[in-house]
Amino acid sequence: MKFCRQELLQDNYFHAVLEAVKSIAAKVRSRTGLDDDGAVLVDRAFSGTPPMLAINALATKSEQDEQKGFGNLLKETFGMFRNPTAHEARINWTMSKEDAEDLLSLVSLIHRRLDAASMPPRA
Repeated sequence: MKFCRQELLQDNYFHAVLEAVKSIAAKVRSRTGLDDDGAVLVDRAFSGTPPMLAINALATKSEQDEQKGFGNLLKETFGMFRNPTAHEARINWTMSKEDAEDLLSLVSLIHRRLDAASMPPRA
């Protein structure tokens, strides 16, 4: 909320979405010390054996698939919501209150998973 509170109070859903999604990359950078952005940041943080950040124990194929899926979710969230708002004029990209609320729920889920992620020991 600290990233988009002002925009939400002004019913500025376009910029609220942009700021909320940018908060995901900021948290990943904060947790990992990386300074990349977008897909490169996600791949560096969530890929590898072991990854820099793990959202589960990575002990089973299902957990490994979940880890990969989480990385894909982050990349697609950037691609679908951050990139258009960063590169498109607000008048050409409509963001409804309902869509913004749904996206903010997704961002909240992502943040909870990032907060709970561990940093496996690296050799």
